[in-house]
Amino acid sequence: MRRKRLETKQFAAVALALAMTLSVAFAPSAQAQAQAQAQAQAYPTRPVRLIVAFTAGGTADRTARLIAANKMESTLGQPVAAENKPGGNGAVAAQYVAQSEPDGYTLFFTTAGAIAISPAFHSDLNYDPAKDFAAVGKAAINSPVLVVNASMKVNSARDLAELARKKPGTIIVGITGRGAMSDLALQLFEADAGIRLQAVPYRGAAQAITDVLGGRLDGLVGDIPTVMGQVRAGKLKALATSSKNRSDIFPDVPTFVEQGFAGVIGDNWAGVLAPAGTPAPVIAKFNAAMVAALKSPDLRDQLRDAGTTPAPSSPAEFDAYMREEIARWRAVIRDKRLTGE
Repeated sequence: MRRKRLETKQFAAVALALAMTLSVAFAPSAQAQAQAQAQAQAYPTRPVRLIVAFTAGGTADRTARLIAANKMESTLGQPVAAENKPGGNGAVAAQYVAQSEPDGYTLFFTTAGAIAISPAFHSDLNYDPAKDFAAVGKAAINSPVLVVNASMKVNSARDLAELARKKPGTIIVGITGRGAMSDLALQLFEADAGIRLQAVPYRGAAQAITDVLGGRLDGLVGDIPTVMGQVRAGKLKALATSSKNRSDIFPDVPTFVEQGFAGVIGDNWAGVLAPAGTPAPVIAKFNAAMVAALKSPDLRDQLRDAGTTPAPSSPAEFDAYMREEIARWRAVIRDKRLTGE
């Protein structure tokens, strides 16, 4: 009997010690959760900086500014200010945001370049796209499109491939930079079609379009927003988009896949990321405001008029999509032996 009472006391002592250990272990976690919730309820208490990976006036910049200006301030109670940090196909902005405080006040408006493309080409980047960021939400899609001068005697990507087989290396096509989505789409087209084109990199689409219209280039691969005006004016002819599905901006233009080039898929998506460690409730609050803006009829019309397809998502959906893109482009670039230089 005495032994049983002793064992009972020993068990009680062990249980008490364990309970105290658990309370100490979980107290910081509970406290952190409470702090995060309080931070989210108050967020934002000052303007939010939306760091854009590219120069002012470009497609990504215009998209970011349209979103930031559309009801975000009225929803959040604070302005969302777009700020440009171009360079390195988005790497400069990516590194800057990755090293920023994870408090929701410095966010990253990026395209596929900095997150899925550059890391597949360069192992020495000062950021890890999968570890250094938290997904906030996808925003839009800008499909690359292959266009030629309207006077050129081709009407499809198949026609251009047939012509290139007869005249290897003589058809000159502009791209908006080495390692850009336009460059990769063209390389994938060459690989799938078994042809050789002459790619000429430009710093932007404006001069390339001028050169296509002037006959110095045969064609160009550029985002729909950059060529839309000239296509609708009948000066450029759209042959194919590299999107998985037809663009709602150019619904009559078939994809490369539809024309028999199954490997030519590349959407130039845009979305918002936060530094890793940003509280989930803060991310959710910004995402809710962004999704509401992207679903508003006036912003959807503005984006479509500019050639951009709105594509709002939840943080979880964007995180899954982004990781798929990182893995896919790493495999495509390796297997197809694409180059970014």
